[in-house]
Amino acid sequence: MERSSTAGPVQIVSITDDHKFVLDEKKLKEILYHKRAQGKKISLVSIAGDFRKGKSFMLDFFLRYLRAKDHKEWMGKENEPLKGFDWRGGAGRHTTGMLMWSEPFLMSLPSGEEIAVLLMDTQGTFDSNSTVFENAFIFALTLLVSSVTVYNIMHNLQEDNLQHLSFFAEYGVLALDAYHTSPFQQLTFLVRDWQFEYETPYGFEGGEDILSDRLQIRANQHRDLELVRSRLRQCFRKVNCFLMPHPGLKVTNRRDFDGRLGDIEKDFKAQLNAFVPELFRSDNVNFVKEINGEFITSTQLFEYFRSYCAVFASGELPSPKAMLEATAEANNLAAKAVSKEFYIRAMEQHCGGDRPYIHPNQLDVLHQEVRRQSFEKFRCARKMGGEQMSQNYQQELDNEIFELYVNFKKHNDSKNVFAFSRTPTTFILSMILCYMIAGLLDAFWLGRVALLFMFVFWLCFVLVSVWLYTKYSGEYVEVGENIDYFADVVWNNGFQPVYLHCLRSTMRSVLGNARLD
Repeated sequence: MERSSTAGPVQIVSITDDHKFVLDEKKLKEILYHKRAQGKKISLVSIAGDFRKGKSFMLDFFLRYLRAKDHKEWMGKENEPLKGFDWRGGAGRHTTGMLMWSEPFLMSLPSGEEIAVLLMDTQGTFDSNSTVFENAFIFALTLLVSSVTVYNIMHNLQEDNLQHLSFFAEYGVLALDAYHTSPFQQLTFLVRDWQFEYETPYGFEGGEDILSDRLQIRANQHRDLELVRSRLRQCFRKVNCFLMPHPGLKVTNRRDFDGRLGDIEKDFKAQLNAFVPELFRSDNVNFVKEINGEFITSTQLFEYFRSYCAVFASGELPSPKAMLEATAEANNLAAKAVSKEFYIRAMEQHCGGDRPYIHPNQLDVLHQEVRRQSFEKFRCARKMGGEQMSQNYQQELDNEIFELYVNFKKHNDSKNVFAFSRTPTTFILSMILCYMIAGLLDAFWLGRVALLFMFVFWLCFVLVSVWLYTKYSGEYVEVGENIDYFADVVWNNGFQPVYLHCLRSTMRSVLGNARLD
């Protein structure tokens, strides 16, 4: 797969010293608005879990698979160092906040349609520096924006791993009741360093046995434990588990280990070769990101990121209801963003960039038609939050489209040579007329009245001089715009009516002479 030599992990969410999260909208937008992703459906595969448990190490094998042209030989050479997301051995935390790979990868669905695949790494949870809120935020945002979330855990699938999902189970039930669709897509438990292969085999088969056992509802079980188990499979469209062996002592004990396959145990490599291709199967119905039953694009995902980060801005874990409201808001924002993007693309095709000048009336007709289509696109999108919320965002869309139209109109007018020269033409004609009238008045001994016309003459001279300065220096732009406006008023109410009257008189005269002939 083709990739840029400058591609790398980008910090999209960082943590301040006072434990607040900051979303870097500019960097996130650069990734999500990348030319490879524009207009395409997306898949976001992320990894989450406790700190120092090899998440970034595993994620770099995902990168190798996506980069490989031949997926049969995707693991690479035995002596090739593992590069991509930064990782290292040791006991201290390495990844902080959330990182996303800077460029999307392209994959084809069975239908032949291309989608953009994104990879995201997350800060390890439950270390000595993390607050409970930080852990909740990282896990929540990961599950909400990802189509596939790999939950990386060590040794065994235990009760505390399931309890971390209790908040999302509550949110999921609200979403199911309100919109009759599972809010989360695929959750894959990746159990690392599985030690009981003699009882339960590695891979998805053994993982399913463990998962079924852990999710079984037993007699006299506490109500909270029952709820998590009963709701988990409802809230996620797919929950599965993979048991992974230990990678070998060379991996965990050697300081100079750099990810070479030659230093990794054969069992680990064999299971890695079974796990990664299955994770990226494009015929998996949960692989492409959906929200509210509708496939979303990278443009829409940007709005969801912003809304979810905003609901966590208070520094406290929001209620499931607040999360549902944030999802509904983001859903409408996403629909608005797609409709607005459609309007921009359609208008740019006809009057953007170096496209030729078109008549204002024609531009207005074009605007009305594209605006209608944009509204239709917004109305057809599946939206959450009810009709009132939808109407509010449609009004916002209308206001933003009007602002865009004003800018397109200005851009189109700038291509009209006569429109650009109208201001100096108006003032020069005014100067000539004032000079001639002042001369005639002076000849008839009306010098005082002539002074008034000479004053207008010099006023026009000053105005055209200031206008030229603003145009060629780029300073005092508003002054230049006000002079343009004044010149338009003079032209439209003075010279243009006279010009049209003379034109009509000439045409009548020509037509009259033609009849006589």
